[in-house]
Amino acid sequence: MRAITVRDREAGVAGLTLENLPQPHAAENDVIVLVHAAGFTRGELDWPATWADRAGRDRTPSVPGHEVSGVVTELGYGTTGLSIGQRVFGPTDWARNGSLAEYVAVEARNLAPLPADVDHTVAAALPISGLTAWQGLFDHARLTTGQTVLIHGAAGGVGSVAVQLAREAGARVVGAGRSADRDTVLDLGAHAFLDLETDPVEDAGQADVVFDVIGGDILDRSAALVRPGGTLVTIAHPPTVRPDDGRALFFVVEPDRARLAHLAQRLRDGGLRLRVGEVRPLDEAAAAFAPRQRVPGRTIIRVTDAG
Repeated sequence: MRAITVRDREAGVAGLTLENLPQPHAAENDVIVLVHAAGFTRGELDWPATWADRAGRDRTPSVPGHEVSGVVTELGYGTTGLSIGQRVFGPTDWARNGSLAEYVAVEARNLAPLPADVDHTVAAALPISGLTAWQGLFDHARLTTGQTVLIHGAAGGVGSVAVQLAREAGARVVGAGRSADRDTVLDLGAHAFLDLETDPVEDAGQADVVFDVIGGDILDRSAALVRPGGTLVTIAHPPTVRPDDGRALFFVVEPDRARLAHLAQRLRDGGLRLRVGEVRPLDEAAAAFAPRQRVPGRTIIRVTDAG
């Protein structure tokens, strides 16, 4: 099969190549998915799991990309809940080869059925962003109706979904981001916008929940904005400054088949919009990783149109 691989940690993006690899084997409770579309995170090449498995063993050549939408072609021993020929989508395992390939092996529990009228390129943009937004807002921060939430990076993949989910939950939403993102964030449903390029973060005022995807100084200064009993939640790195009377936590998204199915239904019904900026073929995946002029929305890789 064709796959994007990386072998040299020091080479960075320049080390990404398109090559032929053996098709993956379906282990117990796995499925093999024919990949139609794949999502990726540009920071993946810095993740330890890209280079070593859970036992610390080198696993290069490594295939990046950890969001997949496609069709099940094979079931591993003991796999339940999915069938051959079924359309599915979800996150792949961090410490195994990912979705920038024609086939990928995925634990069945990671995947949810994909409705027939949802395009694979849209579905591939949902797993990590959707689950991260939901888990951060509701599982970890316990956001409820009537509370105020400040969302940093509100026009990004995670932030844009978080804005919509928080607004639908009845929260007052303040979205923070670059100047150019103002109209987008307000159109997604934010009640107010904080321009992080011109305004101090303190101008956002107090919030019951601060959801951060940026880290650094923005994360540190946001601790003072958390109301007593509130929560600062981040996916950037463990917080070093904590609210005086509240919680601060860092989390990594977890697979959740039931929640994925719920988010897919929202997407299908028009209750959730995803920002897909461009769709590129597999042989352009390496170029898509490279830093370049900012493209609004997610970049998705179209791997195959077959089936």
